[in-house]
Amino acid sequence: MKLRTMDSIEVSEKIVLLRCDLNVPVSENGEITDTSRIERLLPTVSQLSSKGAKIALLSHFGRPAGKYDEQFSLNNLSDVIAEVLQADEITVIPDCIGKVTRNVLEDLPKGGIALLENVRFYPGEEKNDIAFSKSLSEIADIYINDAFSVSHRRHASIDAITKLLPSYAGRALQFEVEMLDKVLKKSNPPVLAIIGGSKVSTKLGLLDNLVEKMETIAIGGGMANTFLAAKNTNIGSSFFEETMINDAKSIIKKSEKIGCQFLLPVDVVVANKLESGVKSKIVDIDKVPKNSMILDIGPKTVELFTGAIVSSKTLLWNGPLGVFEVPPFDQGTSNCALTAAMLSRSGGLISVAGGGDTIAALNNAGAAGGFSYVSAAGGAFLEWIEGKILPGIIALREKEGERK
Repeated sequence: MKLRTMDSIEVSEKIVLLRCDLNVPVSENGEITDTSRIERLLPTVSQLSSKGAKIALLSHFGRPAGKYDEQFSLNNLSDVIAEVLQADEITVIPDCIGKVTRNVLEDLPKGGIALLENVRFYPGEEKNDIAFSKSLSEIADIYINDAFSVSHRRHASIDAITKLLPSYAGRALQFEVEMLDKVLKKSNPPVLAIIGGSKVSTKLGLLDNLVEKMETIAIGGGMANTFLAAKNTNIGSSFFEETMINDAKSIIKKSEKIGCQFLLPVDVVVANKLESGVKSKIVDIDKVPKNSMILDIGPKTVELFTGAIVSSKTLLWNGPLGVFEVPPFDQGTSNCALTAAMLSRSGGLISVAGGGDTIAALNNAGAAGGFSYVSAAGGAFLEWIEGKILPGIIALREKEGERK
């Protein structure tokens, strides 16, 4: 799939409506705890600014339910956004539609940046309302989507707006699509997927799609317990999804039929309760005590999984392999992640990770910086891996015969 990119568009003195994801995590006292989503805008903003565009940053923030709520005002974040984007000044506009907004944007200097108010203060945003989209389109000349993380949402500022303005992919969105394609469509084999997390039910579509694309899938975390139970393995008092047993059996059967190697834990770390410093022990998978819970993969499984990483050229990672938030049950995830990071740094592995608790788990391991790409997209990342086409991406595809 080819996207309409920024490669050859003329933006000098044009108002560019740049759809961002500024829905950053904020502490109880209102401080931003992670600026990575803002940082990813730098390539697009820098290019637009250097070419003389007038940039209007548009985003949602929180869940204000279609009405103004001061705690969700993007004005609260403006100083940090300006600092991260290395802007001398950002003009804060208390609206995202209307003639006044348009006038302020027209008065920006070439290369100037404005921050619009939270687009979800309008109910038309989440309804994908065409009338609201028309109001958005009237403040700008060009639309650029640089928010892959919300491109699975059929919202006005993601979908309907593209029918009203010339629309293009920003650099961060373009890079994310390219990296995911390297794993799923243009991968260098052998290709390995490491899938963790707690529930099979949230990743059934993902697994069903990956079985057809991967040479090997390694399963860890709580979801591995459901697969182990499906193979009649005693898992003690461990969490598992009884209602997903038949689905797990179907995935295993499909992998065998297709020839996708399916790796499950061969040993595990168990304890009688989940708390930091609790007494734990390592047991083979067929020797889990009746009253014990599986809380991490064991050293033999780490060796099995890292062996698969070493033997692969491409890696897709989603989800932790144990309860990484509670030491010592972070060791399995950390050891595997550090192996992947080391190989990626040396150029021997293309590694892409994302979704759910993945970033937190890789950061905990000190491995995130070594991966080829770590997605902050969450739900959009998972839907893409499931094989779904995202509304915001469809809208940016080049049509047959269209010039780049």
